[in-house]
Amino acid sequence: MKKVTGVLLGLLIAGQAVAETPVERAKQIVGERCYLCHGMRGESSSAIYPRLAGQHAEYIAKQLSDFKAGRRTGTMNEMAADLTETEIAALGDYFSAMPPEAHKVRDKEFAAVGYYLFHKGNPYSGVAACKDCHGDEGKGTRQLPRLAGQHKRYLITQLQDFNKRMRTNDNAVMHSIASKLTEFEIEALANYISGMN
Repeated sequence: MKKVTGVLLGLLIAGQAVAETPVERAKQIVGERCYLCHGMRGESSSAIYPRLAGQHAEYIAKQLSDFKAGRRTGTMNEMAADLTETEIAALGDYFSAMPPEAHKVRDKEFAAVGYYLFHKGNPYSGVAACKDCHGDEGKGTRQLPRLAGQHKRYLITQLQDFNKRMRTNDNAVMHSIASKLTEFEIEALANYISGMN
């Protein structure tokens, strides 16, 4: 009887381990650690944290891998340290499936400056148009982030960090752009991009 009970218990435990899908595991990780800053649906609790809803799965996975390996530094290093490749991929899939939202733009005239920079760049200072890499609608690609609807404060911080080379990964191209932007242009771009859908 003890042998039968042990076998049944072993099968039950094995069945539970197999039953957990990558999506379920991702949801569990989000509920344990990610939600505090990024929310359960990728809509951040604060403008200093990036919105992850609708972000490309591959881009999220790359950033988590970079944090884990120390190629990108910040608070996320500790959060990503023990994630497996399967969990990293699952988190990318989880957040990419969430519907993104846009912010309400209050100063439309100021955002119009951002619109111009996003779509045309600044030929006088040599700033390339953001749409050339991130697309007309700011939705990015598998390798380049979706910008549309991102928190204004987060965008400003990232552009400033690229300029100062404090952003320790993906810096080469973005430094060449951010280093030519004025504070006025950074604010205008962030205003416009945060309202994109």
